[in-house]
Amino acid sequence: MGTRRQARELAMQALFYMDIRKDASEETLEYFCGCFCPSKKSRPFFRKLVNGVLGTKEQIDALVERHSQNWNISRMSCVDRNVMRIAVYEMLYCDDIPPKVSINEAVDIGKKFGTQESGAFINGIMDSIREALLEEGTLQKMNVARYDAVE
Repeated sequence: MGTRRQARELAMQALFYMDIRKDASEETLEYFCGCFCPSKKSRPFFRKLVNGVLGTKEQIDALVERHSQNWNISRMSCVDRNVMRIAVYEMLYCDDIPPKVSINEAVDIGKKFGTQESGAFINGIMDSIREALLEEGTLQKMNVARYDAVE
């Protein structure tokens, strides 16, 4: 498993843990890391994702809710919502990651840890967010164009 995939999976698990406990404190994150220590290579990206999601969660959740039909974020499965939070954070704040990579990673992690429907559910919402961000000009069009050319 690649370093970034490992970081994403652990970030989803840490966010899941804090979500279930309703405690997003540094102490809770440190406890999680003590039990499930990210590798030295994946730790910086893991921390960037977790801290980034926690710092922008209201903005991310509003974006996810706006693009999910008849779904309140609190009604979504804990796995699905935290996987999408990570992917949206990447699309908004990680210019070095093409949006389609973030979506594919989210779908794969959702399939691994979620339900049979998680992959399709996550893909639908994430693609809708990607298209809206492209229209708004929020996403770097160069990143998208460069990635599309590689496929």
